Amino acid sequence: MRWDATTTDAKPPRFVPAPLTTAIGRGVRNRCPYCGVGRVFAGYLTLVPECSNCHAPLARLRADDAPPYFTIFLVGHLLVPPVFWVEKAYEPPMWIHMVVWLPLFTILCILMLRPIKGAVVGWMSTLGIVSVEDDEDEEAPAAAAPPLRGLPDRNA
Repeated sequence: MRWDATTTDAKPPRFVPAPLTTAIGRGVRNRCPYCGVGRVFAGYLTLVPECSNCHAPLARLRADDAPPYFTIFLVGHLLVPPVFWVEKAYEPPMWIHMVVWLPLFTILCILMLRPIKGAVVGWMSTLGIVSVEDDEDEEAPAAAAPPLRGLPDRNA
């Protein structure tokens, strides 16, 4: 049997996501991916619980490990070719590489991490990827599972 969107009992989304490029652009600029007005970050990388304008639950858009991965990927692709070019052209001693490239890699990663996390949050908003941990807390606690057969009940 095929899934039909007209026959499901699912509720329509409360917050209509923006188009992909719009949501990503808003995230890069630290703006709510839904309305474009409220802020995404409360601190350097901490998401606000909800948008101050449209009240979208932004903290439920958990980017986890994607922003650091994309940041390292992009910074590596930006700086590794110049590292190889400098090595091939000038053959400097290793300590010069360490003095020049390590701080440059660090600074670029720090500067790019926040906009990339905003872009990932915007991307996730268009895909509808939200954490369900908050929903589980709001629901009534599930009934305790029955003990397995053959094992004593420790609650007794």
